[in-house]
Amino acid sequence: MRLSAPRSALRQRVADLLIVALAFAVGAAALGAYATFRIWQVGSQDGRHHADAIVVLGTAQYNGRPSPALAARLDHAIELYLEGDAPWFITTGGNQPGDWTTEAEVGRKYAIAHGVPADAILFENTGGTTLESMGNVRALMDEHSLRSALFVSDRSHMLRVLRLAQDQGIEAYSSPTTTSPDDQGTSWWRGAAHELGGLVQYFLFEENVNAPDLSGIPASPGPSDGSRPSAGP
Repeated sequence: MRLSAPRSALRQRVADLLIVALAFAVGAAALGAYATFRIWQVGSQDGRHHADAIVVLGTAQYNGRPSPALAARLDHAIELYLEGDAPWFITTGGNQPGDWTTEAEVGRKYAIAHGVPADAILFENTGGTTLESMGNVRALMDEHSLRSALFVSDRSHMLRVLRLAQDQGIEAYSSPTTTSPDDQGTSWWRGAAHELGGLVQYFLFEENVNAPDLSGIPASPGPSDGSRPSAGP
């Protein structure tokens, strides 16, 4: 029995929709696989470079003590500072509901206890997300005439960190810690999944809204002396 024309047309439309959905799924899977590769690739590279400031991205702290992940970031950043990679040291991160201190303040105290001079440290303690912290870091750097930064975070975090920093007009380099528990085993995959979500959110909803006005910033910023004043900030 031959199908009626309306029924045949309906089946054709369904088939076309299935093809489109399959093509979309394949494309999304390919894009996700490439983004995951880039997260791994960028996080596997140490772009250590002399800069005006070393910036440590904040993460959890527990009642004034850095979490293992935050301690791993701080230890690496402190090592870079003590080896002369930058004259300034910047800690970042606000607090969670119920916290009595901030990630930035915990990082500041930890750095001082491990040999970083107090007058070399700047901090932003209100950022609740990487994007918010990056905007605050940009403001701090502008205030102190700093142009370049060596960013320290987990390996899975570095791709997004560099993109956000560059979009803020910062001459950005990366030196990820290799000892964070958040980068070990299955934890890396959880971190990568989180970063994929963060990148999608940024590109879809936040990139243009939060980008600063860079019209007055030269495309290739000239060298800055990165000097530190004798008095603390």
